[in-house]
Amino acid sequence: MKRRDFVRNSLVVSALGATITDSFAHNTNARKHKFNLNYAPHFGMFENSAGKDIFAQLQFMADQGFTALEDNGLLGRTVETQEKLGKELQRLGMTMGVFVIDGGDNWKVSLTSGKKEFIDNFVKTCKISVEAAKRVNAKWATVVPGFYERNLPIGIQTANVIEALRRGAEVLEPSGLVMVLEPLSDTPDLFLRNSDQTFMICKAVKSPSCKILYDAYHMQRNEGQVIKSIEWCWDEIAYFQIGDNPGRKEPTSGEMNYKNIFKYIADRGFKGIMGMEHGNAKAGKEGEEALIKAYKEVDNFK
Repeated sequence: MKRRDFVRNSLVVSALGATITDSFAHNTNARKHKFNLNYAPHFGMFENSAGKDIFAQLQFMADQGFTALEDNGLLGRTVETQEKLGKELQRLGMTMGVFVIDGGDNWKVSLTSGKKEFIDNFVKTCKISVEAAKRVNAKWATVVPGFYERNLPIGIQTANVIEALRRGAEVLEPSGLVMVLEPLSDTPDLFLRNSDQTFMICKAVKSPSCKILYDAYHMQRNEGQVIKSIEWCWDEIAYFQIGDNPGRKEPTSGEMNYKNIFKYIADRGFKGIMGMEHGNAKAGKEGEEALIKAYKEVDNFK
């Protein structure tokens, strides 16, 4: 073969290879699924597919089309890890969802009691949370007021919680961090259990840094009529979480019609985060694939 023919053919092959590579990259990007809502997985949810490393898991989430992350245990991570997590979220174009403002008092009698020691600890943890939130660009953090104080009338307990939350809001407001109050169904000992109760408390606190985290799984268990209660409380809801009932697994694993729930939320123009606060119905990599498939199914409402 003459040299000029060899060079010409090599250039053709190189150009063709580049075209194929570019096309493949384009198609790979095009294949990334685009959800209608901003669903936020948590670490461990895709461990079988992505491995133990949390940053590999984060990359996997992004590759599946998820645009947000929840990390309840953020305050327990080192400053170095928090800073790296913030950088990775920014690189991947993902939003940080909730972490928990947890001073160790969430699962016992605390803010309902009105005792200074619990209020002081809550305020201290709010200050720590503000600094952690800056590192990961978080805008929301979960608050649980603790258990009932059985020796006090319910009105006194409610007033104690409102006063404590006002103190916390004073710390959070300047930074823009919003505490989202979560009514729960885990045990009847928890003070905050219903959406209307949480709505009333948010109205009483009167702060942009005190809103509702509406977890549809817990509210299905405690009160039912999920869409109606979302409608009633809409003005104070800043964040949603997901879990099917019974079992607290992904949508389609239980009785709840999440396609209708998600459509209602989307139709109201919600642009915030939908936290995937649940387990996987099936074990292993197969279960993780099934979970992703379930979200694509229930998110297909347009």
